[in-house]
Amino acid sequence: MLERDVGQPASVAGQGDVGVAGTTLITDLPYGPKAAEIAREAVAVALHGTEADLLDDARLITSELATNAFASGSPPLVLCVDRTAPTTGGLEVEITVTDGGCSHPALSSPPAPEEEAESGRGLVIVEALADAWSLTTGTHGTRAWCRLTRNARPSTAST
Repeated sequence: MLERDVGQPASVAGQGDVGVAGTTLITDLPYGPKAAEIAREAVAVALHGTEADLLDDARLITSELATNAFASGSPPLVLCVDRTAPTTGGLEVEITVTDGGCSHPALSSPPAPEEEAESGRGLVIVEALADAWSLTTGTHGTRAWCRLTRNARPSTAST
């Protein structure tokens, strides 16, 4: 069992996965305007040492998912970041934000925001940056999930 505390990430090394090294971070997010900021900080902890472009994409996606959960959902807000490195190389990151639910039906694809709109681009950003994503909404819980994958870089050593 993982202990969770608002704003204090819990991290657990992967166990039981043959051929995969991984880390899971789970943290409660505050139900308020600070949710996105705390989520970005938690992702930085979970992905410490990864390449800058992956970290930037993950932080932006997480910020959007946390903002949507606060704006459209209800408490509690929970962030989960799974980082795995298969023995074949590369890196896979799965980000999930859940909340207590909302009264809006799930969208099959994000709507295009009005050009002058100040909001409404969150899921469009997620769709553009993630390799896969999903959104499941309901009155008892909402789950926004995405995956970012980076392939192993070929060796530059000469033979």
